[in-house]
Amino acid sequence: MSMDKSWINKHRLSVEYLNGINKFIEFAFQNSSDSAGRVLCPCVNCMNAFWVDRQAIEDHLICNGFNPRYTHWDCHGDVMAACPTPSNVVDIPALVTDHDGIGNFVHETLGMHNQNDNIIDDSEYQNQGRERGNTSRNSLNEKFHNLMSDAYKEVYPGCEKYSKLSFILYFYHIKTLCGMTNKAVTMMLEFLQDLLPKGSSIPRNAYEMLQVVKKLGVRYEKIDACRNHCMLFWKADLDKDFCTICGTSRWKTNESDSLGQGASTSRHAKHKRKIAAKILRWFPLKERLQKLYMSSKTAQSMRWHKDERKNDGILRHPADSEVWTEFDKKYPDFAVDPRNIRLGLAADGFNPFGNMSVSYSMWPVILMPYNLPPWMCMKQTSFFLSLLIPGKDQPGNKIDVYLQPLIDELKELWEDGVETYDSYSKETFMLRASLLWTINDFPAYANLSGWSTKGEFACPTCNYETSSKWLNHSQKWCYLGHRRWLDNSHKFRYDTTTFDGNCEFRSSSPLLSGNDIINQIGDVNVISGKKRRKAETSNRNQWKKHSIFFSLPYWKDIMVRHNLDVMHIEKNVCDNIIGTLLNIDGKSKDHLKARMDLKQMGIRLELHPQNQESGRMFLPPACYSMSKKEKEAFCTVLKNVKVPDGYVSNISRCVDLKQHKLMGLKSHDGHILMQELLAIALRGDNMLKGVEYCGA
Repeated sequence: MSMDKSWINKHRLSVEYLNGINKFIEFAFQNSSDSAGRVLCPCVNCMNAFWVDRQAIEDHLICNGFNPRYTHWDCHGDVMAACPTPSNVVDIPALVTDHDGIGNFVHETLGMHNQNDNIIDDSEYQNQGRERGNTSRNSLNEKFHNLMSDAYKEVYPGCEKYSKLSFILYFYHIKTLCGMTNKAVTMMLEFLQDLLPKGSSIPRNAYEMLQVVKKLGVRYEKIDACRNHCMLFWKADLDKDFCTICGTSRWKTNESDSLGQGASTSRHAKHKRKIAAKILRWFPLKERLQKLYMSSKTAQSMRWHKDERKNDGILRHPADSEVWTEFDKKYPDFAVDPRNIRLGLAADGFNPFGNMSVSYSMWPVILMPYNLPPWMCMKQTSFFLSLLIPGKDQPGNKIDVYLQPLIDELKELWEDGVETYDSYSKETFMLRASLLWTINDFPAYANLSGWSTKGEFACPTCNYETSSKWLNHSQKWCYLGHRRWLDNSHKFRYDTTTFDGNCEFRSSSPLLSGNDIINQIGDVNVISGKKRRKAETSNRNQWKKHSIFFSLPYWKDIMVRHNLDVMHIEKNVCDNIIGTLLNIDGKSKDHLKARMDLKQMGIRLELHPQNQESGRMFLPPACYSMSKKEKEAFCTVLKNVKVPDGYVSNISRCVDLKQHKLMGLKSHDGHILMQELLAIALRGDNMLKGVEYCGA
């Protein structure tokens, strides 16, 4: 229902204002849900914070005046048809400050990308519900409208810096950073209510504050896990106290209790609260995917890969890849609706304490929606944190135990979908989602795929055709078969001097399909909590487990299931090159053992070690060896280089001119060094005379 609200700004003693009050009061009490027959008072002082009766609300509206910014009466049963515009409400940028990114989070979460962006039309949604025989409001839609109301509501009358929502988010941010208890938060809120002017809209206690935070869709569920990564105490195992595989206690107890023996029967022990030894945090995905279509602008961007992408054969986006195209051909029923979401998954361990000497590894699992254009899908605000796998030790091959909630949800999103309202097309549809691939570094690649990235057959692409050689002196494997991937006429195939002394005539390895991998895995499996059972069919099997991703119906049909993070590899290569060029102790790959391996292989004769009369071994300098003066010039160039702002971090802080070494380089620094700066630095500081910067 839409009513005339022009009387709100009229004089309080005018006939139009008095008639408007009477109509509003009748409308409010007709839609009142209070058992005592009261409604929220929208006067300037109360600001919808207090319940009053009919006589009190009439007195307040005449004496105090109607809140001029309350134009969408969602607290009194009015339907919110569109996002308020700055002409009749307080401007969002004025109400939301960007303390620690809180303001930006409010905008991104509510989808407020511009002032003309349309939000869900609730009346249209209800009409569609009646056509389907369902007149109930969508719960997610209702939560969103409540958040919109809080985003435009002042903390207290006249406050221009914070809205109610931004205040709650900023206060919750402080609570999290400082480790405040709920009791401390309640006491602070009670104090602020006494401190602020009458009519403030801040929550009364911690419980009310948390209820608002939960509406943002950032809730998570705690799932207890075995401390040895064996199982989750979930679903059918929810009420169990001991791991069914290793027998370890679910709870943090003494050693005897962990074995299920000698449990204390004292009164204190009986009433003591049990604490789980390990807890998995799972962030459900469905509501957050639905939220992508709550803003008309974001909903339109979710079709970019179909409607606006240039199809000219140039790879700019995952939609340009052969993997995407082949998936659409195999599953046309999924591809027919461009609103169905393709997701990418990334997982890696990190030390949350920031001190690398502490042995602790927390594993986040993050999802990226690839429907969005490239300048949006890889923004941090577009990432979905799906799982937070606790430490202290890394899960390794047993990471599949923790992936169970996510995989189950992905199955539901593929098979059944979830009913979603598209605010761009003004219609409801069944949203489906698929996982396109994973992106990891090399060790995490092994954990997710099940293929061991160590040893003789470390390459997951070459599989059992990996060209490898054991270096007796260096005591490690080296891999020399990379030329087989070049064109048949490439000159490197016939270069025997630069490489391993042989010509390369082999063709590249065929790409393994999902069915090929399933046949290779055979009976290899991981018994959680115990050592891996060796495959009976082969004593060199590289498969350590049957990956949980194959439980997804479409996973075996994806052309490339796992991808390597290029930045990790490039950073490692850059560190090795710089360590070798500057001959840094412990970092250089050019040492006596490497030279002895060259001699054993019979290649690079000029680099073979030579025995001297004194009995010491002499290593002839290589073409890339630097003198002390050349090292100083190399480091000086990097110390003094100037680049555009934002192009790279301050590399000069990583250069040590005295010891001639580079330390603390980030991944992007390694990329810029490999692509731009390394070639300049090797030519000496004369290259930079008169040059202020280098860049793309």
